[in-house]
Amino acid sequence: MPSATRLPAAIKPGSIEKAYIANHYIHACITGALAQGVAAHTLLRQAGIPLHWYQKPDQLITEQQLSNLIKAVWRETHDEFMGLAPSVCKNGVFALMAELAQQARTLGGMLKKSARFYSTVYPDIDAHLDAEQITESGQTQVFFRLQLQDACKDPNHLLQEFLILMWQRFSSWLTGQQIPFSRTCFSYPPPPHAREYPAMYTGTLEYNVCHCGFYLHPRYLQLPIVRSEEELNEFLNQSPAMILHRPDQDERLKTRIRMLLLQFDFDQLPDLDWISDKLHIAPRTLRRKLTEEGTSLRELKEQLRRDLAIKLLSSEHLGVNEVSERVGFSETAAFCRAFKRWTGYSPSKWRSPS
Repeated sequence: MPSATRLPAAIKPGSIEKAYIANHYIHACITGALAQGVAAHTLLRQAGIPLHWYQKPDQLITEQQLSNLIKAVWRETHDEFMGLAPSVCKNGVFALMAELAQQARTLGGMLKKSARFYSTVYPDIDAHLDAEQITESGQTQVFFRLQLQDACKDPNHLLQEFLILMWQRFSSWLTGQQIPFSRTCFSYPPPPHAREYPAMYTGTLEYNVCHCGFYLHPRYLQLPIVRSEEELNEFLNQSPAMILHRPDQDERLKTRIRMLLLQFDFDQLPDLDWISDKLHIAPRTLRRKLTEEGTSLRELKEQLRRDLAIKLLSSEHLGVNEVSERVGFSETAAFCRAFKRWTGYSPSKWRSPS
């Protein structure tokens, strides 16, 4: 990836200046470079990290310091995978993939293109978008498999962690919204630093499974790519800061419920009792707290349909009847009435305001 030249517009300066990243990541980042004979002090100096911090396990670092350290390792190893994979991945390979994948019309197209790209140019990565499946809880999900074929040079799992994080953050950035990945999976036991994972990944964390990767609802595969070529160039120029930055946490109850609802088909959205049981909150208390936040479960479900409909209508390859079906309406006329109630416009007028 190209080196960062300035801070991403979406990242507040204070967020990258606050030290909250575990010292573990200093050691994990430079493992591959040290094996190639690069001196630790060379890398730490370039990253703006005092050398003695290397031996202080409780010393936290900032997003900017971690970003600078990764870039230093890229430069010194000439390897985008930081010496942590069986073979070198030349600097710039991710940028080339991103330029190709950005030409896809939807997130699903991007994931397929990126998987095919790496399977072709770098066979040490196993990447594939699997077919839809129904989980034990009745949820429809798709799995994006993304793992190293051989992790012997990645003892701290840094590269594997970074690959998953990169695809999740890049997917959300390309579509202009925070995608609720329902599960993030790892083919190894919880590592000693597993306490860092909840702040890095959304959804449930699963260990000791067959493949690394993540699950999401198939409706998100239809989200249109909204970023321009110019925006992509800016994203790449600012990497890895854009990938490492942790989105602000929204702890409101309605946000937690929304993230739960997003994992279900629209015709199978859970009721208040199910959500109450899942969140360990009494139904009456849950209803009252939602009222205090100015909403209700019914309104949250309506908002999900509205927001997805607006996203899909911006995609020219989907007709109004297709959008209607994807957001859970059996009749297009009913969808059109609902959409006008939500926005004040018919779907066709919203798509072509002139």
